[in-house]
Amino acid sequence: MALQDKTLVCRDCGVEFTFTVGEQEFYTSRGLESEPTRCPECRAARRRSRFDDRSPRQMYPAVCAACGKETEVPFEPRSGRPVYCNECFANMRNRPRRF
Repeated sequence: MALQDKTLVCRDCGVEFTFTVGEQEFYTSRGLESEPTRCPECRAARRRSRFDDRSPRQMYPAVCAACGKETEVPFEPRSGRPVYCNECFANMRNRPRRF
């Protein structure tokens, strides 16, 4: 069955948009069975609004266990567990492991 461009109507703004053969192939390759219900402009606006609505992550003050520098981390540090600044954490991740 050969695919053809389809004209769909956006559920948000009511404007007609084309669901191209290339987009249909992309949807099929990703296992998506439903056709899009929003035009590309409304999809982009919805995506942007989801990121704009996120509240900033709460950060907690800490002192790096490796270099002693004051830093902030996105979790509440617990006593007895080391906390590292971004630089020291990156250095530790790049170091080969010893077993």
